[in-house]
Amino acid sequence: MFNNINTFVPFIYNGLLITIQVFLIGALIAYSIAIIAGLMRTSSNLFIRGVATLFVELFRGTSLLVQMFFFVYALPTLLPAVDLPLLFAGALAVGLNYGAYASEVVRGAVLSIHVGQTEAAISLNMSKWQRLKLVILPQAVRLMLPGFGNNAIELLKGTSLVYFIGLADITFQANVLRGGNNALSDQVEIYTYLLFSYFLLALPLIFLARWLEKRASKGVSTS
Repeated sequence: MFNNINTFVPFIYNGLLITIQVFLIGALIAYSIAIIAGLMRTSSNLFIRGVATLFVELFRGTSLLVQMFFFVYALPTLLPAVDLPLLFAGALAVGLNYGAYASEVVRGAVLSIHVGQTEAAISLNMSKWQRLKLVILPQAVRLMLPGFGNNAIELLKGTSLVYFIGLADITFQANVLRGGNNALSDQVEIYTYLLFSYFLLALPLIFLARWLEKRASKGVSTS
């Protein structure tokens, strides 16, 4: 069955750099957005909370693929001065979409910190920024890590959609191969390699997430 490994795998991996670039840019955008939007949603200011909620629900409630099409085809029409490079447009859509989901991880972690922690910080005459920086976030980050780890893996898988906008990632390369190899056995072989490619890319993320969780939990009582 796997007779073409020396031909198929190198061809698929021609798109590896695109996949990694979209993931890294998308992850940077996603976690920046997650922290900003997540903290905004914990604000006591109704306007700030409302803006963040609108953003989160917009990107969680619409299709990632449609968002990609919007940034690539609709946005340049609405704003002719904005002409995003294809790779950045794809990564932006991925980052905003998964950032909206990850913002809920941030919000939940911040809100889970016991109110007594805030009250104690207030009694020490800490400002709101000092309470957030020195008391709440150090504890909340530890709670965010499992959700962030899962989000990173989901984000990696979401990068496979960029082939719909013409980016030659590994999914695009696999589909090109499929077009030139009509035999059923060849198609099974191609998508098996693609399947394991995403799994191998996800493995470092899984191990990194577990390592960070263990490191963050050192010295923390579970009782």
